[in-house]
Amino acid sequence: MINISCRLLGFYYFYILYIFITSLRPAEGSLIYQASFNSVCCSNSQMFPKCLTFFKENNRCVRVFWAQDFSQDRQIIISAIPLFEILQQLTNQRASIEEDIQSSFEDLHKQLDVRKSVLLMELEVTYGLKQKVLQAQIDSLLRGEGDITATCTQAEEALAGEPCVASLQVERELWERLGELAGLGLPCQPEENDQLDLVMETDGLRKSIHNLGTIVTTSAVASQSEAMGAGLEQCIVGHPASVTIVTRDKSGGACKSGNAILSAEVFTPDGSIVDGEIVDHKNGTYEFVYTVPKEGDFSLALRLYDQHIKGSPFKLTVTKTLEAELDVAKRRGKSPGQKKKGSKRASSALGTPRRKTQNPIEDDLIFRIGTKGRNKGEFTNLQGVAASSNGRILIADSNNQCVQIFTNEGEFKSRFGVRGRSPGQLQRPTGVAVHPSGDIIIADYDNKWVSIFSCEGKFKAKLGSGRLMGPKGVSVDQNGHVIVVDNKACTVFIFQLTGKLITKFGSRGNGDKQFAGPHFAAVNKNNEIIVTDFHNHSVKVFTLEGELVLKFGSNGEGNGQFNAPTGVAVDINGNIIVADWGNSRIQVFDGSGSFLSYINTSADPLYGPQGLALTSDGHVVVADSGNHCFKVYRYLQ
Repeated sequence: MINISCRLLGFYYFYILYIFITSLRPAEGSLIYQASFNSVCCSNSQMFPKCLTFFKENNRCVRVFWAQDFSQDRQIIISAIPLFEILQQLTNQRASIEEDIQSSFEDLHKQLDVRKSVLLMELEVTYGLKQKVLQAQIDSLLRGEGDITATCTQAEEALAGEPCVASLQVERELWERLGELAGLGLPCQPEENDQLDLVMETDGLRKSIHNLGTIVTTSAVASQSEAMGAGLEQCIVGHPASVTIVTRDKSGGACKSGNAILSAEVFTPDGSIVDGEIVDHKNGTYEFVYTVPKEGDFSLALRLYDQHIKGSPFKLTVTKTLEAELDVAKRRGKSPGQKKKGSKRASSALGTPRRKTQNPIEDDLIFRIGTKGRNKGEFTNLQGVAASSNGRILIADSNNQCVQIFTNEGEFKSRFGVRGRSPGQLQRPTGVAVHPSGDIIIADYDNKWVSIFSCEGKFKAKLGSGRLMGPKGVSVDQNGHVIVVDNKACTVFIFQLTGKLITKFGSRGNGDKQFAGPHFAAVNKNNEIIVTDFHNHSVKVFTLEGELVLKFGSNGEGNGQFNAPTGVAVDINGNIIVADWGNSRIQVFDGSGSFLSYINTSADPLYGPQGLALTSDGHVVVADSGNHCFKVYRYLQ
């Protein structure tokens, strides 16, 4: 037994030697392999000394080999960590979708039961009315028949008796009675019919049920997907540029279906974000359209399922005109699109209100909060802004996947949010609103739903899952209903807080009742919905039923014109305050859409403002996305 164990141990050492030998040059490996094999075949007393001698002589080589081997294994494991995260997200998505399916079909069952009860009640009511008419007619005829029969019997008895004065009197009474009966005009024709049918157009419903719900997925992977188009290299200030993204599977084959989770960001070297719109062609290709408001060097990051596609991030050069870019290239002897050095904007101290002091240019700024980062009071691509009645300012910190809360004076209070694609997690929060109940409503662009949290940041529910394509802004009307601006679907949705859809309106286009990348919404004192129509450079006002009330604005830099409007708010007088993203300013209009004034932002200029709100103490707060901060301005109502 001992001899067998020793031999097994010997083969174990031989196996270790074999691993080491295979990493050496062929000639060395062959000699050592032969020597080692002979050692194993020898007696144990000969084998172990040779093995020990080998390890002593080659101790450093063995250690180096093992260190390299283990390091490679460690790198392989580390590189595989995202796979575990993807698998976990996939599992979470499965559980979430299963919950949605159960909930949706339970709701359908309830609606079917309600409809069944309504039909049965309608049947009983209709039957009762008809039955009452017919039964009354039958009763009337039976009474008439009884009267006639009784009178006829009396007449027969009178005729059968002996004639006398009394009989003559009875005869006259009978004749009068018979005359009355003859004149009654009994209802002999039916006063109702027996039609009581059921029309159930179930064919269309069965077809709808058969096709109800779709599990949407794609095999697209970032490592194989690619982008193309002139918008990858250069564009002109203020002119839309376009990039086409082609998604491919792991083998490089083109995907034929849409709905992939694709994100696109254009940013400057200092991290300022430029907005844009992704159009899903539903055939595996996508188009990203963006407009840059100023000259400079930018980067375009295209991510598929949070992973960069081939070549991403791309370097962009933005010029005033294409000819100017070509002239510069000729003078420098370089090709168009070469990167210039960018300048970084100054930013505020972390979480401390920076108030305007000793400023030679007078403006309306009270203070600003924020700098680029991931800590408290720091932001990365802040988007939506909301203000509560209890003196709180809420910021949707999009790329940090959280919401940060401050006082009206700029003091940091709290933050909440965990990155992810499961219910209760945030992937790309863009819009935020406060419900009268105190709940916090968050539009999550990438998760394609709206999340509802308590005022303490505890997740309560989600709504719009399976309906929304890219929710951007949220608001609350006077009925407590949730207004959702779907940027991707170019539609406005109205939900109950329970998640039930009340109505929706809008489609893609440039018509009065259409949108092109709508962003945010506000509700005025008439309970009308005010929507900023980004690519149509206008603001539109609708009733809750989706009827257009008012439209104002056009593309330009003049008073009352826009270069892609974003944030919007309404004051107590019905005046409309609009963030003008491309022109980096805030304009004020009256309730009829006539231009009134600007909010003076000259001293510390805005750079791509996004969400906007009115605080409880009457100031205007705006998300200055390009400067990674929010600013609070005086506002005279």
